[in-house]
Amino acid sequence: MTQDRSGVPRGRDARSGRGVVLHVLVAGCGWLGEAVAAACLARGDRVTGIRRDAARARALGRLGIESLVLDLAGPGAEDRLPRDVQAVVACQSAGSDTPEAYRAAYVAANRALLRAARHMPLSAFVYTGSTGVFGQRDGSDVDEATPPSPSGAAAELLAEAERLVLGAEGVPARLLRLSGLYGPGRSGIVERVRSGTLALGPGDEVWMNFCHRDDAVAAVLAAIDRGRPGGVYHGTDAHPPRRHEVVEWIAARLGIPPPRRQEPPGGRAGANRRILGERTRVELSLRLAFASFREGLAALLPVAG
Repeated sequence: MTQDRSGVPRGRDARSGRGVVLHVLVAGCGWLGEAVAAACLARGDRVTGIRRDAARARALGRLGIESLVLDLAGPGAEDRLPRDVQAVVACQSAGSDTPEAYRAAYVAANRALLRAARHMPLSAFVYTGSTGVFGQRDGSDVDEATPPSPSGAAAELLAEAERLVLGAEGVPARLLRLSGLYGPGRSGIVERVRSGTLALGPGDEVWMNFCHRDDAVAAVLAAIDRGRPGGVYHGTDAHPPRRHEVVEWIAARLGIPPPRRQEPPGGRAGANRRILGERTRVELSLRLAFASFREGLAALLPVAG
């Protein structure tokens, strides 16, 4: 093994064959992106993180992340991106739930990244999409080979972003769809049960799908290192639960009776599908740290009493 000029060891990854040190661009260095950036730094990579907000971008520097203040949906954004990047992680998020915000974050921003990517010595472009592209309501199984079935304007834009990324010529792009993320600093599902927003009642058998942030980060790194161009992957845990299982487990952990309601949230049935990710875990040699929501939430939610 040799060293580069900074003294960081360089070598070869036995599975991917890439050099250990990469310049990784994390577009959307927020809750997930910052964790991805930190994991890349920990293994010796150089990281540039993009934030729209200048104050938040400056905070990245304290973590050792090179920051770039940039709105990727703005005019000429691609011209401001570094050209020596070897891996892009596109994990930007929308500023609101409006179609305009979704189009800016997932379509316009990815278009800018892809234009710049054609001028970079890339080994990987990883787009962290969403399992929200699946709108099935029949409780069916959905895996990496299942075609998107978007329901609603937001999901349509997510599907459009997928097509844009996977159809980009000359870019080694791969798609990593993530199920509902949770982890340190994001355990809102607990408060939903505590407040009764998530409760027993109509729709108890609906599937819920989760992915702990640590497992999402591991999946991103695996997609960089071992993913294939055009690959479609799922970052999701191994044991999706029914809604009543989630409510009952969290309520027991809180030491409260499971809340109940007479109408489904929003007054109508939503998506109901079980997201599978076994193919991803096999292909990328992934081992989950949190096989289900129970293991993941146990560390964040002490037993009541």
